Amino acid sequence: MTHDFAFSGLIACARCGCSVVGEIKKQKYIYYHCTGYADKCRGEPASCRRKYVREEVLEQQFTAMLGQLRFDDEVLDWVREALHASHADERHEHEEAIKRLQAEHRRLGERINAMYVDKLDGKIGGDFFDKMAGEWREEQRRLQHDIDRHEEAEQSHMDEGVRLLELARNAQALFERQPAREKRRLLNFVLSNCSWEDGEEVATFRQPFDLLAETTAIAARSSAENNGNSSKNEIWLGR
Repeated sequence: MTHDFAFSGLIACARCGCSVVGEIKKQKYIYYHCTGYADKCRGEPASCRRKYVREEVLEQQFTAMLGQLRFDDEVLDWVREALHASHADERHEHEEAIKRLQAEHRRLGERINAMYVDKLDGKIGGDFFDKMAGEWREEQRRLQHDIDRHEEAEQSHMDEGVRLLELARNAQALFERQPAREKRRLLNFVLSNCSWEDGEEVATFRQPFDLLAETTAIAARSSAENNGNSSKNEIWLGR
């Protein structure tokens, strides 16, 4: 049975650039080490391969790293406000586009109704009415599609932002209770450039998690400097 190592393929050796992979020792302990392939290794393959780190150590380091994204409900509310404020111009553009499209939709409907009256009065023939009304109704369908697209885009942008916030602040808890494959997927989504050297894991947060980690740290320092009086509102909304 092939073992699913949580961090295999995720980390590179900082010394030589080769992959760091998992290996089971004594049928129960999981260690990670550099593959140190001689044809790829830029350092000393034998030296890299001799250095091991326990999986528990890597997991603790990843858990601590994800903890940098944690923030409380107060901050979450403020960041939601910031999202609304920062996308005010974009929402306005969507709203204006929807108004223009709806006006054109109504105009075509009024045109169809007026032509129908002309048909009843005998001013135009039925074939001509059917032809023109069909073309205008098709245009109305295209307009409605564009209206729906603008409405969905406006809402989905906010929904995506809130989902990212929820993922960020729950990332550490999710990581701790997930199986190996899901741990790897979560780390791939949140982190990049993971490397390992002498038992130390180094990685960078992907966007926008890098900004969340940075501003969370700033908020924590500011709160400490102000004896617990939070100035998170200004920090988060300002950024």
